[in-house]
Amino acid sequence: MKIVLAFLLVLISALVLPATSRAQPPRTFVVETFSDPAMEARARNLQRQFRCLVCQGESVDESNSDFSADIRHLVRQQIVQGKSDREIGDFLVARYGDFILMKPPVQSDTWLLWLAPFLVLGVAGCVAWITVKRAASREA
Repeated sequence: MKIVLAFLLVLISALVLPATSRAQPPRTFVVETFSDPAMEARARNLQRQFRCLVCQGESVDESNSDFSADIRHLVRQQIVQGKSDREIGDFLVARYGDFILMKPPVQSDTWLLWLAPFLVLGVAGCVAWITVKRAASREA
């Protein structure tokens, strides 16, 4: 029994150690900020409007992914170049699609996504109403 346990320990070590030796150190992000508070506020506001395509539930402003760091840098570069908020947004939408927007527009291909929560709530309400009516009729 001890030999089997020793063998398993050696086997697990042989599998785990090579994987940990190849692990990359975490990427350090350079935190970019503008010295002008108005430009910094504008950059942060824009970054909150775009979704991290890696994390998907976080905005570019709050995500720590490489993708978000690149988008933050890109937004700040375009602000320095004098682009408007709309031009920056249009550029990112053209490059990544409407999914990059935290609040995608209601269009013919997204209306179902906007209405789905209300449809699910309506169906759940109908099911609950029918269940209560059936239970009430059985008791009577």
